[in-house]
Amino acid sequence: MATRQMTVSQAIVEFLAHQYTVDGDYRERTIPGIFGIFGHGNVAGIGQALKELSVSDPSLMPYYQARNEQAMVHESSAFARMKRRRATFACTASVGPGATNMLTGAAVATTNRLPVLLLPSDTFANRASDPVLQQLEMPHDATLSVNDAFKPLSRFFDRVQRPEQLFSALLGAMRVLTDPSETGAVTIALPEDVQAEIIDVPEEFLADREWRIRRPRPDAGLIKEVANIIRGSKKPFIVAGGGVIYSDAHEELAKFVEQTKIPVGTSQAGVGSLTWDHPQCQGAIGATGTTGSNRLAADADVVIGIGTRYSDFTTGSRTAFQNPNVRFININIASFDAFKHGSALPVVADARETLKELIAELSDYSASSEYSSRASTEKEVWDRIVDEAFVDQKRSLPSQTEIINAVQSASDSSDTVICAAGSLPGDLHKLWRVQSPLGYHVEYAFSCMGYEIAAGVGAARAGANPIVMVGDGSYLMMHTEIVSAVAEGIKFIVVLIQNHGFASIGHLSETVGAQRFGTKYRFYDQERKNFEIGEKLPVDLATNAESLGIDVIRIDETPSAISDLHEAVKRAKASSKATLIHINSDPLLYSPNGEGWWDVPLSPLSTLESAQAAYASYKEAVKKQRPLLGKGAVEKKLEK
Repeated sequence: MATRQMTVSQAIVEFLAHQYTVDGDYRERTIPGIFGIFGHGNVAGIGQALKELSVSDPSLMPYYQARNEQAMVHESSAFARMKRRRATFACTASVGPGATNMLTGAAVATTNRLPVLLLPSDTFANRASDPVLQQLEMPHDATLSVNDAFKPLSRFFDRVQRPEQLFSALLGAMRVLTDPSETGAVTIALPEDVQAEIIDVPEEFLADREWRIRRPRPDAGLIKEVANIIRGSKKPFIVAGGGVIYSDAHEELAKFVEQTKIPVGTSQAGVGSLTWDHPQCQGAIGATGTTGSNRLAADADVVIGIGTRYSDFTTGSRTAFQNPNVRFININIASFDAFKHGSALPVVADARETLKELIAELSDYSASSEYSSRASTEKEVWDRIVDEAFVDQKRSLPSQTEIINAVQSASDSSDTVICAAGSLPGDLHKLWRVQSPLGYHVEYAFSCMGYEIAAGVGAARAGANPIVMVGDGSYLMMHTEIVSAVAEGIKFIVVLIQNHGFASIGHLSETVGAQRFGTKYRFYDQERKNFEIGEKLPVDLATNAESLGIDVIRIDETPSAISDLHEAVKRAKASSKATLIHINSDPLLYSPNGEGWWDVPLSPLSTLESAQAAYASYKEAVKKQRPLLGKGAVEKKLEK
């Protein structure tokens, strides 16, 4: 067998350049590039290998600069989302702080089931120089390094202590990156000395290799059982999750619900499964849901979960489904999710393939006209509520709802709204009128502050037209990738909403009786030892953004603020450059209530009257929680 003598780093880079994902008719590079921030741990290893290729064959494995290690992982996650998990980036970082800066990004990727490849550098395998700069020493375990912290955050972890381990490590990594039921953060720790060691690499290992995404069909006979349960239902309801998007199953879902007239509620990851104006789309479900979805879900006797992991926001902390005899059919590529919450009938299969079979099996079924009529009425009611909330009240400090409408009305179906944390995700979930399957990306599995701007750059790399909506709290966490966008001429739009504090937790703090404590951006009160009553900080985030090189449009505090914002978005869309639009808002003006609930445990003991009142309300609300969502379904089946 022919071999080539290479360093471990050179072998890694060239191997990754020849990996391809195949999904039906789609075939594309699994790893189209590498993000990197270099230090002593990787500059002479992965850094040298990338430099060598940039001279000999620049297109083989392009290198992209990042400003923060966490941010480059976020970029990769957003890129993977827009690529429906068919492609992602590799991320290389140096020893110690560089590596651990990627931990939050790893958690985001794994929680959201998004593939990213992390290549953190590690301390010397030969220990000749121990302890080296930035090495963590643990007296009880000499093998421990900071990279062990990636283990609980990764779907696959390996450490290449000897060059010969590289082959199995990389093949194992690719298996998980391209497996829809296993994917997430994949971490291969690379000791800095091993990166530069020589290895004989078989030519076969460096040849083009295809990784086919599995789209398994349901087990034989299972679809008939599913169909029988649906036929016997009077109030069926679908919860569409991110699996519909990743399986590219939106057309099959639309055909299925048009045929059966079953209403659909969407999780955060599932927004885009149907367009907002589809007759069967009730919009968001759960804690940040619409009245239509939550009312229909409460009465549903059969709930069909398609590609959802049933987070607490989706289930309203297990209060969304109140029918005592409700049965759950969970269709999911991952058995871990399919079996959740006492599912009456878990279907471990691909969403698109399952829907195709259900369409054929239920060709004779349709929900009752009475139920369909009720669903239509509920949709009309919520749409009217939103229309009224969207009316511009000509305030100098507009509501976030009005701001969302101004951005929405200036966008089109080719745009993708991006968000992650604060009060915006809940409002967008209820209010954003999605127009395309990939028109909405709100990272709400980890809801990571600082994700937004990096994700906007990542989505733009995937060919999207991102409109990032971010509050000042999240902006201040991480806005550094604005510089990356400027450096590479990447076009995206940022709408920065100035709330002078943490708007989301401020509102939550009020509901739990804590009176917005610690959520305001104010001067410190030396006497009271808090930030509650001081003047607002003289922070100018528009100027901050401008200093990073991005074009900035300021919306003045006038009665025409909303119409000015609308025009600013239009202007930004017409520009060839990245643009940030800054607008001030009133964080005390809230979006319409969708009748959802979220479990935030309260203290039963407090001297604050507000906390006492909040606890009294909590005691009543928590009575609606079901200890096991599918319990009624199981009991009903046993009685037969």
